[in-house]
Amino acid sequence: MKFEIDGRAAYAYTGGKPFDPALPAVVLIHGALNDHSVWGLQSRALAHHGHAVLAVDLPGHGRSDGPALDKIEACADWIVELLDASGAQRAALAGHSMGSLIALEAAARLGARATHLAMLGAAFPLKVSPALLDAAERTPRSAIDMVTAFSHSTLAAKPSAPGPGFSLHGSSRALMRRLQDGYANAGHGNLFHHDFLACDRYAGALEAAQRVRCPVQLILGARDAMAPPRSAAPLREALAARVVTLPGGHALMGEAPDAVLNALREFLK
Repeated sequence: MKFEIDGRAAYAYTGGKPFDPALPAVVLIHGALNDHSVWGLQSRALAHHGHAVLAVDLPGHGRSDGPALDKIEACADWIVELLDASGAQRAALAGHSMGSLIALEAAARLGARATHLAMLGAAFPLKVSPALLDAAERTPRSAIDMVTAFSHSTLAAKPSAPGPGFSLHGSSRALMRRLQDGYANAGHGNLFHHDFLACDRYAGALEAAQRVRCPVQLILGARDAMAPPRSAAPLREALAARVVTLPGGHALMGEAPDAVLNALREFLK
């Protein structure tokens, strides 16, 4: 589904069903150097079982025009504008990693319009190690390989997502390379480093948490090396959040697709 926000094309995948703003809406927000496709199973399942789904491509990612926005807060403003353009009055928000912080800020802005907030692979502060920031800037292909390894706790989920024989590492690496190269070829620069900087510099989570009015759930990976579960403690306390811990690493939607879907479904009830 295509929108126009601030004169630029914006894209959201609706899960294979026409978007109906009369249905309970769910906005799914991806993380750094990702796009809507990381929510493949969850977006389709929710859309085919009673929800209006908007799995977004953030500006400069996937099918949404660039350049990318340079702050988590600006991305949250964009989410609110996209929701307004969709015609949905209220929505649940779910975000992964960088997207979890964007979802938090969007929920704070939406107030009573936000029905639920799910934060996957969340941490605060979401600092990036200087070595990884430097690699993302100087040798992004090497950094993509590093993050692919760090984000997955296994070589292949069982039975794997979306099906047997599918390479989680290979698909994650290919997606990030395609987005990185596409952004650079469009003349916008280094998307990986840009996204990491936005995460590293974000400092507003605890202030945003004070304005959130909806139920909150943290969905964390027990073996997450990028955002260890202990690093979500400030969010859990500030948001009085329920915590669900799943057997997986940072790339939860790929490593534990059914468990993520089940956690979201139970929460959205």
